[in-house]
Amino acid sequence: MPTRRETLLGGGALAASTLLTGTSGCAQTNGFTTLLPVPPLIDARSQGGAIRLVAQEGRHEFMAGRPAATLGYSGPILGPTLRMRRGEEVRFEIENRMDATTTVHWHGLLIPSDRDGAPHDPIAPGETWRKVLPIAQAETTAWYHPHPHRDTARQVYFGLAGLVLIEDGTGAQLGLPRTYGVDDLPLILQDRLFDATGDLIYPDGPMTVMQGARGNTITANGAVAPVARVPAGLVRLRLLNGSNARNLDLRFADGRTFHVIASDGGYLATSVAMTRILIAPSERFEILVDFSDGRAAHLETGPDPVAPMMGMMMGGMGRAQSPAAPIMKFAPDDRRPSMTTAVPPTLVDMPPLPPIDPLGRRRFVLNDMGMMMGGMMGGGRAGAALGINGQAFDMDRIDAEIALGSSEVWDIETGAMAHPFHVHGVHFSVISLDGAPPPVHLQGWKDTVLVARSAEILIHFTQVAPRAHPFMFHCHILEHEDAGMMGQYVCG
Repeated sequence: MPTRRETLLGGGALAASTLLTGTSGCAQTNGFTTLLPVPPLIDARSQGGAIRLVAQEGRHEFMAGRPAATLGYSGPILGPTLRMRRGEEVRFEIENRMDATTTVHWHGLLIPSDRDGAPHDPIAPGETWRKVLPIAQAETTAWYHPHPHRDTARQVYFGLAGLVLIEDGTGAQLGLPRTYGVDDLPLILQDRLFDATGDLIYPDGPMTVMQGARGNTITANGAVAPVARVPAGLVRLRLLNGSNARNLDLRFADGRTFHVIASDGGYLATSVAMTRILIAPSERFEILVDFSDGRAAHLETGPDPVAPMMGMMMGGMGRAQSPAAPIMKFAPDDRRPSMTTAVPPTLVDMPPLPPIDPLGRRRFVLNDMGMMMGGMMGGGRAGAALGINGQAFDMDRIDAEIALGSSEVWDIETGAMAHPFHVHGVHFSVISLDGAPPPVHLQGWKDTVLVARSAEILIHFTQVAPRAHPFMFHCHILEHEDAGMMGQYVCG
């Protein structure tokens, strides 16, 4: 009998064909008949400072009447939203009821590395991980997901992900929408592939390693083309791109303006008016959208503007991604007025960047040229050429030793394609992108940056990381991470 994992991967050949042809039995629909699922909220304070989660297998209907095999935390897919407060210490128990080893990485949390949930902290099937997380950072939207060595991409793809809300009272002081599930909506956006029966399929194979798993159907909180009934006023959307590889070029179909108020590490200094925003895998942005006109609004994404050229040349990405792929609909209800009526122009004080000339520098080159050339020549060993500074990830190798409390400038360079670069255990400032200053909405605290050609980031290291539990830095195209585009550092 095939194992559960073999069953989940069984559609790989079909999925690869689907990715290249852009056709599928369950492509994006414009129905907008399913109500947006809102993940349940678990408040650490109401739980006595203790949260228990179970990583488990399940079945979930992305589309009505078509259940698919999935993975989830304490449910069939995704996980509950976790609310914690600055100054708390939260006790966690994570039980693994799956048939594969996993971890739980607290992406965006500033915590010591032995609680970070990286590959050095495996949870074997049947085991339970117990740790206390000290919450000592500003208000932000973070997230949690698996990070097992060489199996992160598959586990996230099938549903293991959830949001974390860190609060410190700032949002209340600013008068921001904060009624969870009403005018404060979590949105986990992911692209996926389905077969003709509605089964979720993972496009395993060399092409997927090269460009990452990419689908032609966008889901929101695990639903295809849902509708959210919202107050007729200002609504806060907490956006996470939980895709394995696809960058989302988000906008509203009617071109309405929204205001960006926060990024990965918390609030910006000022709100930023925009009509479209590019979100790389693992990035988070919080935006305020005004629905007081009472008109229905459709959130959509354009094609990935930095999709790998290999996919374009083979005809896949252009057809799999329509010019404007619909994601979801917002239906304002004037019987539910918003409690927030104005966008605050100023938010929080951001410290000025220190002089960078005296700081130490490190250079990291994300190697993918050999991968692309090997794939084009039909070598079938795309993963063999993925690495950083010419080396694939090695669990036993430390790539950088950093002094606790120090600051450094990291120069990140790419090869043939753009990569979302993520550093564990820190928030950083983006100094430049491709030699130019970053746009205003990228001038807050970040933990992931989309690097098209080059980036400079300024990092202050505040968390301890001993050799037994190093922090990771890696590309957040999850297939690239699994294949070796990852390094690790210690800090002490």
